[in-house]
Amino acid sequence: MSIVTLLPFIVLIGAMFLMTRSAKKKQQAAAQMRNEMQAGTGVRTIGGMYATVKEIHEETVLLEVAPGVHAIYAKNAIGAVLADEEYNRILDGADPIHADEPVVPDDASSLTAASADEAADKGDKIDLGKTEATAAEPVVDEPAADKAKDTKAAEDSKDTVKADADTVKDEKKSGDDEAK
Repeated sequence: MSIVTLLPFIVLIGAMFLMTRSAKKKQQAAAQMRNEMQAGTGVRTIGGMYATVKEIHEETVLLEVAPGVHAIYAKNAIGAVLADEEYNRILDGADPIHADEPVVPDDASSLTAASADEAADKGDKIDLGKTEATAAEPVVDEPAADKAKDTKAAEDSKDTVKADADTVKDEKKSGDDEAK
């Protein structure tokens, strides 16, 4: 066999070696971070919950998730150990990076406040987008013959629909009888 045929296999084995090596480094760094964890530090679990470390055991950690509320987690469930200033910033909800941006309310009250004020000015009437016919726009009444044609056409279409429905029912009944 020549070197040209072995080259793809060598490259593949080299790539696998590099991938496993980087994954192993990440695992070692995570294990070291968990081992350096101390009581009183803030952590984020892999589920995204922020808590304070109370006690550290061999395979588990006792976390205080809220004042007076404790939970036991596996050490592997700790996603990150946070610096004190970052943990306090997250808990306090203060985000100095975005302090100059406007605050968007959680509810829709600010969106409806202006329309509620306008409705109060108009009285108790609700505007449905329709306007009343004014004297400048005379209402044209349709001739009686046109109304009769429309009524007859509507009745004919109802009769056609009913006849079609009856036909479908009859076909269904006959199909059920044949199946038996």
